[in-house]
Amino acid sequence: MQPTPMLVAVDLVVLTLRSGELEALLVRRGVEPYAGRWALPGGFVEPGEDLVDTAVRELGEEAGIGRLRPHLEQLATYGSPDRDPRGRVVSVAYLALVPDPGDPVAGSDAADAAWRAVGTLGRSRSLAFDHARILRDGVERARAKLEYTSLAAALIPEPFTVNELREVYAAVWGVEPDPRNFHRKVTSADGFVVETHATTTRGGGRPARLYRRGPAVQLHPPMLRG
Repeated sequence: MQPTPMLVAVDLVVLTLRSGELEALLVRRGVEPYAGRWALPGGFVEPGEDLVDTAVRELGEEAGIGRLRPHLEQLATYGSPDRDPRGRVVSVAYLALVPDPGDPVAGSDAADAAWRAVGTLGRSRSLAFDHARILRDGVERARAKLEYTSLAAALIPEPFTVNELREVYAAVWGVEPDPRNFHRKVTSADGFVVETHATTTRGGGRPARLYRRGPAVQLHPPMLRG
């Protein structure tokens, strides 16, 4: 039996915080299939190219944010036989978390690029291919990462208050952490945040202590949802 011809692609779930909301980067496809439909940024792996090199290239070429050096990690592989009308295409998805990205600039074969609030995107049938499923998986991975890693502190400018950090968790998780319990957990997790010995009143009310990101990568104890 002849092997089935197969192409390998990379798709990107790019997430950021804008105006207190978790948003995903989408591109409007400029070519078939699904021309005019919104999709996750991505493209085919070129000869001699490593998967992560494709991810970095597509961040720059298709979304104009490659210069930002986001947190980037492999998410999952998607290989349903009918996921792409062009033929058998296996996609390796990556999750990218980008602080303060600014407005994206569409490039390559994308007709437009925009940040969109995650909200109901993961349940939307308007996204091309199986990208709604990939987006759902990426959002859930991001939510889990905030439980056991210090990544949340990399999504806001330093120095920050504990309340500003709590707003990051609220936006990503979609639930509001209890303020007192959250403060206790943040300040007791080994190496999560480091006090700067400065204060700010930018949130209104009494002066709040300012922190910066600590040396920890893994959180002990973790910041569990619910």
